[in-house]
Amino acid sequence: QVQLVESGGGLVQPGGSLRLSCAASGTIVSINFWGWYRQAPGKERELVAAITYTSGVYKDYADSVKGRFTISRDNTKNTVYLQMNTLKFEDTAVYYCALNINHYSYWGQGTQVTVSS
Repeated sequence: QVQLVESGGGLVQPGGSLRLSCAASGTIVSINFWGWYRQAPGKERELVAAITYTSGVYKDYADSVKGRFTISRDNTKNTVYLQMNTLKFEDTAVYYCALNINHYSYWGQGTQVTVSS
């Protein structure tokens, strides 16, 4: 059984930074995908950033966060991070960590990020 625990959300002013963490426990092998989604009130959940493992390692970002957000992974800690810089009002959402192992997806409980002055 795989469990994901997210942390690092909070309230930040526009232009500020936050770092989200997603720590995985259990059998973490044969990863296909590890990433972050977000869902703002009244909107659909959208992919923010991800690391995919198909014939190589690739990092993808939503156009709206390119140049501001960075996804990274610490293999020794089984943790993925999302460094979020230059935050904007529109980045306000619940952020979810998603891990796909052997084509089965696991989700974290979500962490709230609020960008407000």
